[in-house]
Amino acid sequence: MKEREEPQLHMVPFELKNLKNALLVGIYRSGTQKQICDDCLHELERLCQTFGINVAGKFTCPIKKLDAGTYLGEGKLEEIKAAAIELSAEVVIFDDEIAPHQQRNLEKIFARPVIDRTELIIEVFAQRAQTKEARLQIELAKVRYQFPRLRRMWTHLSRQTATGGGAHLKGEGEQQIEIDRRLLRQRIERLKSEIEQVVKQRQTQRTLRTRTAIPTFAIVGYTNAGKSTLLKALTQADVLVENKLFATLDTTTRKFCLPNHQEILLIDTVGFIRKIPHTLVTAFKSTLEEAVHTDILLHLIDLSHPQAEEQAEETMRVLKELGAENQPIITVLNKIDSCENPNLIAKFRIQYPKTVAISAINRTGFDDLMEMMMKDVSLLRKTVQCRIPQSHYGLVSELMREGRVLSCEYEENDILIKLEIPGRLEHKVLPFLVS
Repeated sequence: MKEREEPQLHMVPFELKNLKNALLVGIYRSGTQKQICDDCLHELERLCQTFGINVAGKFTCPIKKLDAGTYLGEGKLEEIKAAAIELSAEVVIFDDEIAPHQQRNLEKIFARPVIDRTELIIEVFAQRAQTKEARLQIELAKVRYQFPRLRRMWTHLSRQTATGGGAHLKGEGEQQIEIDRRLLRQRIERLKSEIEQVVKQRQTQRTLRTRTAIPTFAIVGYTNAGKSTLLKALTQADVLVENKLFATLDTTTRKFCLPNHQEILLIDTVGFIRKIPHTLVTAFKSTLEEAVHTDILLHLIDLSHPQAEEQAEETMRVLKELGAENQPIITVLNKIDSCENPNLIAKFRIQYPKTVAISAINRTGFDDLMEMMMKDVSLLRKTVQCRIPQSHYGLVSELMREGRVLSCEYEENDILIKLEIPGRLEHKVLPFLVS
């Protein structure tokens, strides 16, 4: 008996990496938003360059309201179509996320592929991922993005066949869409399961770090702010340093010794970006949570960037979404050597209480940074004196394991102990404190 052939998942009829010229499209609702639109398009252009697509032109559209079916009005669509033909643009990329049905309609009008910022970011992530976890997270984001767009992938196939069975029968294309939907659902469940296993491994690693009682610093910030450069400058770590968006997608952890001989762990994290797709925030949550489960955050800001303030605000917004906005934060103003506005430093110092200015590439300002890091580490640990009954020896064992014993003696059925402990254990010793 002939073995039944397993159905295969159909792929998108075009490969984005094969498209070399792009026309970028951004919209704004009022004159005051024009500059923001231009900034976002510039960032979109950087994303294209990172992926390897040449930007043939940029098109900004002032609008009063969005069209439900085609996103933009007929007049603007004709202008964009003419510009795409004139510039030989092979793909049109919208700066904002567009709905699946709008995407299908726009592709018919322009007679060329249409994607949005979300799809481009996902493709950039897919291109640059290195570790198994990053690849799994990106694949999950991509599958979730593709799911509502399956019909768009099948526009080149017939919808119905009128052979033999009557017009009410589904055509090959529709049958394949149903197969694809089922296969995508199965893939989503499989990816979720695999990611859960990776998350468990990460939690185990996090537990081991906690047991060592070594303070941890997560370097967070906008993409291309210099996080990997700082990690390399401090630890001589062999990490990728490129002047591209999302050069780092996988967390890198390195040990470092502060000038007072205090060992710490430095963690390089994935960068943030404006309009980051919600699917990627969700998919990368376990990776981004490194920022939540560390003792102190180093918030790196590219001081030379024209939108440095907006980038800092976007980073804080994402940290808030992750529940990390209340962590101890040291604001590190990077690329001070390239800053053209000295007043900006004073402005940041007012807005963010603990601020230090450095140049990671020139290794300047590191003494001030080390001093601030040592001060924050000292605040993580408390010196306490306790009288603990021997019946609570489990607590004593934990304190000895996690802290540093300064003195210990036994008095009848109690243990008198003085030690330095992590601040997170303070609530456990409150009932036994000796004033």
